Amino acid sequence: MPPTLRTERLLLEPYVPEDEEGFVALFQDTRMSQWMGDGPASEAADRALFGRIFTKVYAQDLFDVWAVRRDGLLVGHAEIKPTDVVAGHEIIYALAPAAWGFGLGAELAEAIVAYGFDTLGLTKVHATVAAPNKASLTLLDRIGFEHVRDIEEDDGSTTRVLARRLAASDTSPLAR
Repeated sequence: MPPTLRTERLLLEPYVPEDEEGFVALFQDTRMSQWMGDGPASEAADRALFGRIFTKVYAQDLFDVWAVRRDGLLVGHAEIKPTDVVAGHEIIYALAPAAWGFGLGAELAEAIVAYGFDTLGLTKVHATVAAPNKASLTLLDRIGFEHVRDIEEDDGSTTRVLARRLAASDTSPLAR
């Protein structure tokens, strides 16, 4: 089970079964889900994904997955997990469109990166981003991620692989 993390405005904590409707609503919003995994999925698939967080990810302690809350409301999703795509750990984050534009994305991404460095002992973390997702690419660039390479997907799209290395100047936003 992942630990609870706090930033200035966000609380990252393990999902609870009561989060299912909020999780499904988040992932059914195509403004957000178009950038996640293979894109929007059916409601049934999103419910099954939510169930696997408990039956597989948490039950087998595979990797860290959090519900992201602001003022007690579920506003996003976060993960850090090993992935073969980058032969390392990748951060994944998503916020509901209502939470966009307030700097919460950078706060969330920084918290996951800090957890990777401080708790998991990583020296590098990755992110994979669809090339058209300019908002995430800009955010990650702003917090120190650098372009590593591009992956040409089977459907002709491009995924950007980014990385951020642990630097002496890295300070944990979790310590604030």
